[in-house]
Amino acid sequence: MADLSGPITLRLPQDILDDIEKIASSSERTRSWVIVRALKHYLAHDAEGGICLSVLRGREEAAAGEGEDMDDVIAELDEIIRKGKAA
Repeated sequence: MADLSGPITLRLPQDILDDIEKIASSSERTRSWVIVRALKHYLAHDAEGGICLSVLRGREEAAAGEGEDMDDVIAELDEIIRKGKAA
């Protein structure tokens, strides 16, 4: 089980809270469970939050010198293309 943090306070529009409560009730889950699932979905790699996190990780890696030199990447791609044309 994941480590749990302390509680947070969150204000939601009433219509969203109503939908969360309907989902929780019909699935016999808590509102917290529904909200955590929604946040996990938002933070998934192919969703908006996940894309933002990927960009931030990439920036951190580049700042730490962990990236690849663009000239080296282009040279490697040119070599792959050249070999493909020769085949």
